[in-house]
Parts: sequence; structure tokens; C-alpha cells
Amino acid sequence: MDLLGKVAVVTGAGQGLGWAIAERLARDGAKAVIADVDWPRAQEKAGAVRQRKGESLAIRVDVSQWPEVQRMVKETVDSFGRLDILVNNAGVLGPYSPVEDYPEDQWDRVIAVNLKGTFLCCKGVLPVMKKQGSGSIVNIASVAGKDGNPSMSPYSASKGGIITLTKTLGKELAASGIRVNAVSPALLETDMTRNMPPEQRAVLTSKIPMGRLGRPEEVAAVVKFLASDEASFVTGQCYDISGGRSVY
Repeated sequence: MDLLGKVAVVTGAGQGLGWAIAERLARDGAKAVIADVDWPRAQEKAGAVRQRKGESLAIRVDVSQWPEVQRMVKETVDSFGRLDILVNNAGVLGPYSPVEDYPEDQWDRVIAVNLKGTFLCCKGVLPVMKKQGSGSIVNIASVAGKDGNPSMSPYSASKGGIITLTKTLGKELAASGIRVNAVSPALLETDMTRNMPPEQRAVLTSKIPMGRLGRPEEVAAVVKFLASDEASFVTGQCYDISGGRSVY
């Protein structure tokens, strides 16, 4: 229970990896804010935390919209009085298509949710964390942001952008008491990846030396470490959780 008394906002926490992270942080004592564009799912997951005697709040948010991000931060602080941890997990894959055929509107959507959404949420929590003199931000990137996945250009570009945004913020905030880190998972067993075209899933799985997909709880364990005071001297870093896939 080393996160006891901490308030953690996890975006995209209504399912999949986001829920695994929120559940782990709550299990270790944090008050979990389940932020998701899918309001019924957010309510359901917040209820699940409360059933286990934890404290939780559901907030509907579209992370690509600045007014909604501002409201998310305000509702969190109004409810719990502080905001200690932000996990930027909300994201979309977009369609699979070569660059020359990629629809511009879909490119814009992926970049808006994944990259702009991460930027806006970081921007939104910083005044609160600076006033507290402490905080931890963990951004969910991807091995795709390092390697580049074919037919997934905006997703790969957005995740690469998240990695460099993390390093930039880590340097900007190093003396402020606020730490900013990222994790870059390989393919995981989630609803998002189960809906991939089978051939795309097979190609990405074949690149993992361990020969299997990652589990959301394996990523959640690393996120929890980075969010906690155990990682007090870690900032501006990107931790690979890839079963050995990463090439750098």
C-alpha cells in the first residue's frame, strides 16, 4: 500500500491496459480516477474499485479537447484535494493502411487522441503538481514509436512523439519535484489488439523474442514503479516492456 493517500488519474481506464493500470494503482492504495470517453465503462470500473473498499471517481473525458481535460483536472481536485499521478494511456490505433493511402481525417484523429491528448493532459495537471511541489506522470508509448510499424504510420508517429515529449518534460521539470517517464510496450493481450487483422497481429507477435504477447498486468507493474516514490531518481526515461523486441 505504498501509494496510500495518492490520487491517480488514468486516462482510457475503462478497459484493457488502462484498467489494469488503474486497478494496480488502486490495489496499492491510490485513489483511482477512471477517466474515459466511454462513460458507462468508466462508471463500471470505478464501481469495481469501490466494491474492493477503494476510493474511485469516474470522469468522462475526450483527451483531445482542452476544455474537457481542464474539467477532468478540476473534478479530480474538487473531489480529492490533490492530484499526484497521471497516467496518459488513452489512445487509438486507427486503420491499417500504407502512408500513400492513409485517410487524412483518420491520421488527424490518431494524432489528436494519442499525442495531442498526452500533451493536453500533461499541460492540465502541471499547475496542480507544481503547487504541490510533487507529482509523477507516466506516458504510455509503444515499441512502434521506436521501430515504426508498417501500415500504422500515425500510431507509430504519435508514440514516437510521446517518447520525445516525455524526455522534453523530464528535463523541463527535473528540479520541480515532478517526474515524467514513459513505457513502451510491445503487443499486448487487450481488446484493442484482439481486433487487429490476423495477419498484422501475427507479424507483430513474430517480432517478440519471448514468443508471446505481453499481459496488461506486466505493464501495470512497471507503471506502478515509475509512479511511486521507489523511482524517485528516475525521470525523462522510456522503459521498454517488449519481451526482448526493442532494437534500441
